[in-house]
Amino acid sequence: MKRLAVYCGSATPEDPRYIELAREVGQSLAARGIGVVYGGGRLGLMGAVAQGALDAGGEVIGVIPEALANSEVANNDCSELYTVLGMHERKQRFTDLSDGFITIPGGVGTMDELWEAISWAQLGYHSDPVGLLNAFGFYDDLIKFNAKMAEVGFVRKAHQNIMIACDTLPDLLEKMAAYVPHTPIFRMKAEDL
Repeated sequence: MKRLAVYCGSATPEDPRYIELAREVGQSLAARGIGVVYGGGRLGLMGAVAQGALDAGGEVIGVIPEALANSEVANNDCSELYTVLGMHERKQRFTDLSDGFITIPGGVGTMDELWEAISWAQLGYHSDPVGLLNAFGFYDDLIKFNAKMAEVGFVRKAHQNIMIACDTLPDLLEKMAAYVPHTPIFRMKAEDL
């Protein structure tokens, strides 16, 4: 994995552990020679991921929608900064530039990015690993919800391991590196659906 898209919040929670985690993720990826592709902002966890990677000498590629760039939240310190028209183009660019996806704590936008990465993997728009860093148990309930969807039958057996969840970044990266792509819906026969 040469580059990973990092999905995270642009907010700054009161609990300083979240900003520190984001900074450590950026530093750790850079130390492993993995470039960071992210939302292009300078605020919150987004900005901390980018700064951590930049401080460690890593590559940081930002992809920011025009409306946010015009609001002066763009991080002009990135190695490269792409300004796109909207969120759909932003997520497509993340997919085009990355070899996988890591989601760390965030809010609604972060969830949108995570679920789209999983959905696109199910369909076959990409075959890259989709990681979820469950730091501080932040995503415990989401992991349970994902298991519930599978249990009920809304996630096919072939796709139940697309989301790779771990509590630590080293474990997550190890599992992502070992990820074997599944059979996407586009290549399944009707009886398998």
